[in-house]
Amino acid sequence: MPSIKNAFGLCPMIAIIRGAETSSIPSIGKALLRAGVKIVEVPLNSPSPYDSIAMLKETVGEAMVVGAGTVLNPNQVIDVAEAGGEICVSPNTDCDVIEAALSAGIEPIPGYQTPTEAFKAIHAGASWLKCYPVNCIGPSGIKALRDVIADSVKLIAVGGVSAENVEAYLQAGCNGVGLAGSLFRPGDSAEQVEIRARAMVEAIRRSIGVAT
Repeated sequence: MPSIKNAFGLCPMIAIIRGAETSSIPSIGKALLRAGVKIVEVPLNSPSPYDSIAMLKETVGEAMVVGAGTVLNPNQVIDVAEAGGEICVSPNTDCDVIEAALSAGIEPIPGYQTPTEAFKAIHAGASWLKCYPVNCIGPSGIKALRDVIADSVKLIAVGGVSAENVEAYLQAGCNGVGLAGSLFRPGDSAEQVEIRARAMVEAIRRSIGVAT
């Protein structure tokens, strides 16, 4: 089972499968793995998210980092830990959630929009930050923040990222990206997800100079 650091080293992308039915989870998880994805997130506003996290752990957990998204309070962190989740991704900066995740041995990935939120999250112990929605910040905003944030803090661009603009975000200073609606929407087949995931993985590899 890879750590998030090792998984990001292999493929700097989080697959966000918001709204996936639990029955489709095994096939989607395997499709993402075949495409080269190493991190998968189940947002908690999905159907039976804790069951889905547990099923992903059982299906692909030896090869992928599995966790939750849209984590909004410390009680949810406890439930994620019980399901076997290894990351807690949030759309906002909540120090209580960050501290609960760290106490549970889970990597918190809080969302931020402003430098104040970013540094608040860092001071609470977060070493991974989700730039969300990144299309409101843009590559120039990422670059400006990257200039004042230590390289040890990893930035993940989420919200409006595509194969067409991923290179701009990576060159601006993001360490990786998260893909949601452009990767998966409820009702999509595993085959559709795999095709989109492969295209994104290839775009990322081209952007960072890795042969596809």
